[in-house]
Amino acid sequence: MALNKKTVDDFNAKGRRVLVRCDFNVPLKNGEITDETRIVAALPTIQKLVGDGAKVILCSHLGKVKNGPNPGESLAAVAKRLSEKLGKEVNFVQDDNVTGEKATAAVAAMNEGDVVLLQNTRFRGKEETKPQDAGEQFAKELADLADDYVCDAFGSAHRAHASVSVVTKFIREKNGTCAVGYLMEKEIKFLGNAVENPVRPFVAILGGAKVADKLAVIDNLLTKCDTLIIGGGMAYTFIKAQGGKVGNSLVDDTKLDYCKEMMEKAEKLGKKLLLPTDTVAAAGFPDPIDDPNLETVVVPTDAIPDDKEGLDIGPDTRKVYADAVKSAKTVVWNGPMGVSENPVLAAGTVAVAEALAATDATTIIGGGDSAAAVNNLGFGDKMSHISTGGGASLEFLEGKELPGVYAADDK
Repeated sequence: MALNKKTVDDFNAKGRRVLVRCDFNVPLKNGEITDETRIVAALPTIQKLVGDGAKVILCSHLGKVKNGPNPGESLAAVAKRLSEKLGKEVNFVQDDNVTGEKATAAVAAMNEGDVVLLQNTRFRGKEETKPQDAGEQFAKELADLADDYVCDAFGSAHRAHASVSVVTKFIREKNGTCAVGYLMEKEIKFLGNAVENPVRPFVAILGGAKVADKLAVIDNLLTKCDTLIIGGGMAYTFIKAQGGKVGNSLVDDTKLDYCKEMMEKAEKLGKKLLLPTDTVAAAGFPDPIDDPNLETVVVPTDAIPDDKEGLDIGPDTRKVYADAVKSAKTVVWNGPMGVSENPVLAAGTVAVAEALAATDATTIIGGGDSAAAVNNLGFGDKMSHISTGGGASLEFLEGKELPGVYAADDK
């Protein structure tokens, strides 16, 4: 899976119109960007192309646009912040059709080194549709604006959308290059090497609420890693499958046989599968979620009282999990160990983050909630790589082909 794809270093972009699919799906509050991580992550690729004298046309989606264009999901705020970061004006095209007359005119007027940002690709309404449902027409119009294409949106790389993978067909028809940007290259390198060619011992840590979300990941990682650590809400289905009493904890009764199979598979393959031995339990899920006065007890994970719900790994488990990480050479972590938004229930997630920060192993955080937790706890700069894509990194860890990656030209 460490794929040999063309990057922005592999073609001459001078004077060329280069369409770059970025991931500017940033959180907005009252029109202001509250986390600019994704904008900062896109800068190296954009700066490289600007420096090479390309005409750089940026596109991205933002939000889950349901009822057509709306000011609250415009990319105007992104253009403003991007201009500040690049130290040059980014020309934002307020064209709800995305590729309409305004966009065509803006691109036609570009000089070498100029940067244009198109409007939210989902305003078009055909971004997410199957190619035969006019997504292909939108992809063609995007390609008509450019000579070459660069995908640097790992967070969307698992989706076969018009601006992610379909556009490459039309760029190729005009003999253009389809490459990946520096961010995509980094994601492929770290996640690909971790799964396909890890330095051992390789420890994988999976958390989060539901077993169902991680079925294929557990199955795939068991064949790749040396130790698989399970935490979060999904652990209680495993504990129940072993015959433990889990009280009111989150359990997926339809996945009990699957959990038994995975435990048998680990044993057969000689892999360690670590489950929590103690748990922090409460009378119910915290409401509000960040209630600092939540009353908790620590109980054995296989003997949770009927009126209690397990919400974080306990102190003994934290120590075992931290020790498992100490001897590792490669660690991949996806999903928190408990309800980490709550200060009383964050200790398990904090313990894992601290263990990863203290190791000299290659540490890879698989996007989503674990990425947010690591950043919020101030451990971000201690990790080898924090993935920018939650769903995409999960599918990568499952061993799936990601459309946005596979659509790029091979070297």
